[in-house]
Amino acid sequence: MARWRVAAGIAVLVALLGFCGLLFRPYYQNWKLQSYMEEIAFDANRLQQPEGAFVAAVADKAAQLGLPAGIDQVKVKKSESGVFIEVRYFVRVDLLLYTVDLHFRPSAGAR
Repeated sequence: MARWRVAAGIAVLVALLGFCGLLFRPYYQNWKLQSYMEEIAFDANRLQQPEGAFVAAVADKAAQLGLPAGIDQVKVKKSESGVFIEVRYFVRVDLLLYTVDLHFRPSAGAR
Protein backbone atom coordinates (compact mmCIF):
# COMPACT_ATOMS: atom_id res chain seq x y z
CA MET A 1 0.00 0.00 0.00
CA ALA A 2 2.82 2.45 0.83
CA ARG A 3 4.53 1.79 -2.53
CA TRP A 4 1.34 2.71 -4.36
CA ARG A 5 1.17 6.06 -2.53
CA VAL A 6 4.79 6.82 -3.28
CA ALA A 7 4.28 5.97 -6.95
CA ALA A 8 1.17 8.16 -7.11
CA GLY A 9 3.02 11.03 -5.42
CA ILE A 10 5.89 10.75 -7.89
CA ALA A 11 3.43 10.66 -10.81
CA VAL A 12 1.76 13.84 -9.56
CA LEU A 13 5.13 15.58 -9.18
CA VAL A 14 6.18 14.54 -12.69
CA ALA A 15 2.87 15.83 -14.10
CA LEU A 16 3.32 19.17 -12.31
CA LEU A 17 6.89 19.51 -13.55
CA GLY A 18 5.74 18.77 -17.09
CA PHE A 19 2.99 21.37 -16.81
CA CYS A 20 5.46 23.96 -15.51
CA GLY A 21 7.86 23.06 -18.30
CA LEU A 22 5.23 23.76 -20.96
CA LEU A 23 4.41 27.15 -19.44
CA PHE A 24 7.99 28.24 -18.75
CA ARG A 25 8.94 29.22 -22.31
CA PRO A 26 6.10 31.73 -22.97
CA TYR A 27 6.68 33.44 -19.62
CA TYR A 28 10.44 33.55 -20.16
CA GLN A 29 10.04 35.00 -23.67
CA ASN A 30 7.61 37.61 -22.29
CA TRP A 31 10.16 38.55 -19.63
CA LYS A 32 12.82 39.00 -22.32
CA LEU A 33 10.48 41.24 -24.36
CA GLN A 34 9.62 43.25 -21.22
CA SER A 35 13.32 43.77 -20.49
CA TYR A 36 13.97 44.93 -24.05
CA MET A 37 11.04 47.34 -23.91
CA GLU A 38 12.35 48.86 -20.67
CA GLU A 39 15.78 49.18 -22.21
CA ILE A 40 14.60 51.15 -25.23
CA ALA A 41 11.93 53.16 -23.37
CA PHE A 42 14.52 54.62 -21.00
CA ASP A 43 17.35 55.02 -23.56
CA ALA A 44 18.05 58.76 -23.78
CA ASN A 45 19.60 58.32 -27.24
CA ARG A 46 16.28 57.04 -28.63
CA LEU A 47 13.97 59.71 -27.23
CA GLN A 48 14.13 61.76 -30.43
CA GLN A 49 13.04 58.85 -32.61
CA PRO A 50 9.48 58.82 -33.95
CA GLU A 51 6.87 56.49 -32.47
CA GLY A 52 7.06 54.26 -35.53
CA ALA A 53 10.70 53.44 -34.79
CA PHE A 54 9.75 52.16 -31.34
CA VAL A 55 6.87 50.14 -32.78
CA ALA A 56 9.13 48.54 -35.38
CA ALA A 57 11.87 47.79 -32.83
CA VAL A 58 9.48 46.09 -30.41
CA ALA A 59 7.70 44.14 -33.15
CA ASP A 60 11.06 42.96 -34.52
CA LYS A 61 12.21 41.83 -31.08
CA ALA A 62 8.93 39.97 -30.55
CA ALA A 63 9.41 38.22 -33.90
CA GLN A 64 12.98 37.26 -32.94
CA LEU A 65 11.65 35.75 -29.71
CA GLY A 66 8.92 33.88 -31.60
CA LEU A 67 6.10 35.81 -29.96
CA PRO A 68 2.87 36.51 -31.88
CA ALA A 69 2.99 40.28 -31.32
CA GLY A 70 2.76 42.19 -34.58
CA ILE A 71 3.05 45.87 -35.37
CA ASP A 72 -0.69 46.40 -34.84
CA GLN A 73 -0.42 45.11 -31.25
CA VAL A 74 2.33 47.54 -30.21
CA LYS A 75 1.17 50.90 -28.84
CA VAL A 76 3.60 53.79 -28.27
CA LYS A 77 2.83 57.15 -26.69
CA LYS A 78 5.40 59.90 -26.53
CA SER A 79 5.05 62.75 -24.07
CA GLU A 80 7.21 65.37 -22.42
CA SER A 81 8.08 62.93 -19.65
CA GLY A 82 9.26 60.20 -22.02
CA VAL A 83 8.02 57.23 -24.00
CA PHE A 84 5.40 54.65 -22.97
CA ILE A 85 5.31 51.31 -24.80
CA GLU A 86 2.64 48.64 -24.42
CA VAL A 87 2.09 45.34 -26.20
CA ARG A 88 -0.89 43.01 -25.99
CA TYR A 89 -0.72 39.46 -27.29
CA PHE A 90 -1.59 35.92 -26.34
CA VAL A 91 0.19 32.59 -26.64
CA ARG A 92 -1.76 29.37 -27.03
CA VAL A 93 -0.34 26.40 -25.13
CA ASP A 94 -1.71 22.96 -25.96
CA LEU A 95 -1.71 20.64 -22.99
CA LEU A 96 -2.64 16.97 -23.15
CA LEU A 97 -6.38 17.42 -22.60
CA TYR A 98 -6.71 21.19 -22.49
CA THR A 99 -5.65 24.31 -24.39
CA VAL A 100 -4.64 27.43 -22.48
CA ASP A 101 -4.47 30.96 -23.90
CA LEU A 102 -1.91 32.96 -21.94
CA HIS A 103 -2.62 36.68 -22.28
CA PHE A 104 0.36 39.00 -21.89
CA ARG A 105 0.47 42.79 -21.61
CA PRO A 106 4.05 43.97 -21.07
CA SER A 107 4.61 47.71 -20.80
CA ALA A 108 7.49 50.07 -20.09
CA GLY A 109 8.24 53.74 -19.92
CA ALA A 110 6.83 56.94 -18.52
CA ARG A 111 3.15 57.72 -18.80
